[in-house]
Amino acid sequence: MPDTDEVRSLYLQLLRAWNGRDAGGMAECFASDGIMIGFDGSVAEGREAIRDHLSPIFADHPTAAFVAIIRAIRMGEGVGILLADVGMVPPGATRINPAANARQSMVARADGGRWRIELFQATPAALHWDERGREALSAELDAAFGERGPLPDR
Repeated sequence: MPDTDEVRSLYLQLLRAWNGRDAGGMAECFASDGIMIGFDGSVAEGREAIRDHLSPIFADHPTAAFVAIIRAIRMGEGVGILLADVGMVPPGATRINPAANARQSMVARADGGRWRIELFQATPAALHWDERGREALSAELDAAFGERGPLPDR
């Protein structure tokens, strides 16, 4: 499998764990000292801290499911960078919540034959001065959700 497929698969594994409300599964996607920067700016460093950060979120809140569109994967020597746009579909809803749209970036590194996340960051895609862009992104994410559900097959 080419490295771009490995990086893509790792990203989708991360999002499937979120959608499955699996804090341990998400944490396992990260390098032992990996960093996760959340939509709200929260930072968790290391697998254990990531799991501990996510566990109460999943236990106490009905989290929305990610809908993702992977925009780019760039590869370097043993390193991959993935960029994606995401929306979130609240529980029981049939459309994304445009206020939760985000741009996600992931830096992954090959570690002993397995790819792990070194850095994952979600940034709100508020697009304050680009109403057309904001509406177009929401429409594209809604269409992706309607066509295939939350995540691509691979």
